[in-house]
Amino acid sequence: MSKIFTPTNQIRLTNVAVVRMKKGGKRFEIACYKNKVISWRNKVEKDIDEVLQTHSVFTNVSKGQVAKREDLASAFGSDDTTAICKEILEKGELQISERERHTQLESIQKEISNIIAGNSRLEDGVWKTNEG
Repeated sequence: MSKIFTPTNQIRLTNVAVVRMKKGGKRFEIACYKNKVISWRNKVEKDIDEVLQTHSVFTNVSKGQVAKREDLASAFGSDDTTAICKEILEKGELQISERERHTQLESIQKEISNIIAGNSRLEDGVWKTNEG
Protein backbone atom coordinates (compact mmCIF):
# COMPACT_ATOMS: atom_id res chain seq x y z
CA MET A 1 0.00 0.00 0.00
CA SER A 2 1.51 3.39 -0.98
CA LYS A 3 1.55 6.34 1.35
CA ILE A 4 0.37 9.81 0.39
CA PHE A 5 3.16 12.33 0.85
CA THR A 6 2.05 15.59 2.46
CA PRO A 7 4.79 18.21 2.75
CA THR A 8 4.93 19.68 6.23
CA ASN A 9 6.60 22.94 5.22
CA GLN A 10 3.99 24.00 2.63
CA ILE A 11 1.24 26.54 3.25
CA ARG A 12 -1.34 27.24 0.52
CA LEU A 13 -2.72 30.78 0.26
CA THR A 14 -5.18 32.43 -2.12
CA ASN A 15 -5.81 36.04 -3.16
CA VAL A 16 -2.27 37.01 -2.26
CA ALA A 17 -0.07 40.01 -2.90
CA VAL A 18 3.59 39.00 -2.70
CA VAL A 19 6.26 41.28 -1.30
CA ARG A 20 9.69 40.00 -2.29
CA MET A 21 13.17 40.83 -1.02
CA LYS A 22 16.57 39.43 -1.87
CA LYS A 23 19.06 39.37 0.99
CA GLY A 24 22.15 37.32 1.71
CA GLY A 25 21.97 35.77 -1.75
CA LYS A 26 18.52 34.29 -1.07
CA ARG A 27 15.02 35.40 -1.97
CA PHE A 28 12.43 35.85 0.77
CA GLU A 29 8.74 36.52 0.27
CA ILE A 30 5.76 37.35 2.46
CA ALA A 31 2.06 36.95 1.69
CA CYS A 32 0.01 40.12 2.21
CA TYR A 33 -3.23 41.84 1.34
CA LYS A 34 -2.40 44.21 -1.54
CA ASN A 35 -4.28 47.34 -0.44
CA LYS A 36 -2.98 46.92 3.10
CA VAL A 37 0.66 46.89 1.89
CA ILE A 38 0.14 50.29 0.30
CA SER A 39 -1.59 51.56 3.46
CA TRP A 40 1.30 50.23 5.59
CA ARG A 41 3.88 51.99 3.44
CA ASN A 42 1.90 55.24 3.61
CA LYS A 43 1.83 54.89 7.42
CA VAL A 44 -2.00 54.64 7.39
CA GLU A 45 -2.17 51.02 8.57
CA LYS A 46 -0.39 50.34 11.87
CA ASP A 47 -1.50 46.76 12.66
CA ILE A 48 0.77 44.25 10.93
CA ASP A 49 -1.83 41.50 11.46
CA GLU A 50 -4.14 43.39 9.09
CA VAL A 51 -1.42 43.50 6.42
CA LEU A 52 -0.01 39.96 6.53
CA GLN A 53 -1.98 36.90 5.54
CA THR A 54 0.39 34.85 7.69
CA HIS A 55 3.47 35.66 9.77
CA SER A 56 5.50 33.09 7.82
CA VAL A 57 8.43 34.04 5.61
CA PHE A 58 8.60 32.05 2.39
CA THR A 59 11.19 31.21 -0.22
CA ASN A 60 8.29 30.83 -2.68
CA VAL A 61 4.77 31.94 -1.73
CA SER A 62 3.06 30.43 -4.77
CA LYS A 63 4.49 26.98 -4.00
CA GLY A 64 3.95 27.43 -0.26
CA GLN A 65 7.64 26.86 0.57
CA VAL A 66 8.48 28.29 3.99
CA ALA A 67 12.00 29.70 4.52
CA LYS A 68 14.30 27.78 6.85
CA ARG A 69 15.12 29.36 10.22
CA GLU A 70 18.85 29.03 9.49
CA ASP A 71 18.47 31.00 6.25
CA LEU A 72 16.50 33.73 8.05
CA ALA A 73 19.09 33.94 10.83
CA SER A 74 22.02 34.18 8.40
CA ALA A 75 20.35 36.78 6.14
CA PHE A 76 18.60 38.95 8.74
CA GLY A 77 20.68 38.25 11.87
CA SER A 78 17.56 37.01 13.65
CA ASP A 79 14.83 34.43 13.22
CA ASP A 80 12.09 36.70 14.62
CA THR A 81 9.56 36.37 11.79
CA THR A 82 7.54 39.45 12.76
CA ALA A 83 10.62 41.71 12.63
CA ILE A 84 11.69 40.12 9.35
CA CYS A 85 8.19 40.58 7.89
CA LYS A 86 8.31 44.27 8.86
CA GLU A 87 11.68 44.71 7.13
CA ILE A 88 10.45 42.95 3.98
CA LEU A 89 7.28 45.09 4.04
CA GLU A 90 9.31 48.29 4.25
CA LYS A 91 12.13 47.49 1.82
CA GLY A 92 10.71 44.70 -0.37
CA GLU A 93 9.30 44.86 -3.86
CA LEU A 94 5.51 44.52 -4.21
CA GLN A 95 4.57 42.22 -7.08
CA ILE A 96 1.66 43.49 -9.18
CA SER A 97 -0.19 41.87 -12.07
CA GLU A 98 0.18 42.85 -15.70
CA ARG A 99 -3.35 44.30 -15.69
CA GLU A 100 -2.55 46.50 -12.67
CA ARG A 101 0.68 47.71 -14.31
CA HIS A 102 -1.25 48.54 -17.51
CA THR A 103 -3.91 50.45 -15.53
CA GLN A 104 -1.26 52.44 -13.63
CA LEU A 105 0.58 53.28 -16.87
CA GLU A 106 -2.66 54.40 -18.53
CA SER A 107 -3.48 56.61 -15.54
CA ILE A 108 -0.04 58.25 -15.64
CA GLN A 109 -0.32 58.85 -19.41
CA LYS A 110 -3.75 60.51 -18.98
CA GLU A 111 -2.39 62.69 -16.16
CA ILE A 112 0.57 63.81 -18.31
CA SER A 113 -1.77 64.52 -21.25
CA ASN A 114 -4.01 66.66 -19.04
CA ILE A 115 -1.03 68.64 -17.74
CA ILE A 116 0.26 69.27 -21.26
CA ALA A 117 -3.22 70.19 -22.54
CA GLY A 118 -3.72 72.58 -19.63
CA ASN A 119 -0.42 74.35 -20.35
CA SER A 120 -0.90 74.67 -24.13
CA ARG A 121 -3.03 76.64 -26.56
CA LEU A 122 -3.53 76.64 -30.30
CA GLU A 123 -2.54 79.97 -31.85
CA ASP A 124 -2.53 80.53 -35.63
CA GLY A 125 -2.38 76.77 -36.23
CA VAL A 126 0.63 76.35 -33.92
CA TRP A 127 0.64 74.87 -30.41
CA LYS A 128 2.22 77.22 -27.87
CA THR A 129 2.71 76.98 -24.12
CA ASN A 130 0.82 79.32 -21.86
CA GLU A 131 4.12 80.65 -20.46
CA GLY A 132 5.35 82.20 -23.65
